[in-house]
This record gives sequence, structure tokens and C-alpha cells, in this order.
Amino acid sequence: MTRAPLNAMSRAETTPGHAPEDSTLAGYFSVHDRPPAYDGPDGHPYTVSLEVEQTSNLRAPYAGYLVFPRWAETGVGIVGHVETPTLVECKSSDEAMERLGALTLLEVQHLLVDAIGRRIEEDSA
Repeated sequence: MTRAPLNAMSRAETTPGHAPEDSTLAGYFSVHDRPPAYDGPDGHPYTVSLEVEQTSNLRAPYAGYLVFPRWAETGVGIVGHVETPTLVECKSSDEAMERLGALTLLEVQHLLVDAIGRRIEEDSA
């Protein structure tokens, strides 16, 4: 499957001083020292992990995406996961992490809903 990079124009613009410090993934990790938690539309609890892989693309050798571990209802362990397609393609791992970290928590929630929807479609096919 070909993964399209996230269009920089689709990221919400935030003005310093006007957005809470924890309104982005990087900000949330910095303020709370843990990943944000989400309730998925499938009724399961999820957290999020930023992932970067090296690729064979010489112009942008690092690809970044999100993985959403699905937690047991008791919160004791991980029982599955969903993930996004590639969201960013960058020249360095640091750049990819920075761009993923700039995603707002609302954008991440939408990406989780999309990932769960894709999993449900694949399971029913």
C-alpha cells in the first residue's frame, strides 16, 4: 500500500500563548510524561506511540506514523493495536518526530477513528 505524507497545511495552526501547552502530542508528552489516552469508537481504550522507520527513499529516508495500542478493559495490558499509514516523510528521524509531535490531540483522535474504521473494514472483507 502506498502511504501518502501528511499535508503540512492540514495541521492546525497554533499561536504561541493561545493554545494550552499540552494541545499537541509533543506538548502532552512533555507536560504529562506519558502518552495521551483515548476512548476508541469501538469501545476500547487506546494510547498513542510515535514511530519512525528508515526507508529506501533517498530524498526522505525517514517515514513517521502513529501506533495506537489497545488496552484491556482492566488496563492491565495491551491486547491489540491499530496504526496510521505513513503521515510524514522526512530527511531525518528528528524531523519526523518533530512533525508527528506537532499533531494536535484532536488530529490524533481523528487518526485513531480512521485507523479503527480501516481495521473494521479489513476484518469484514
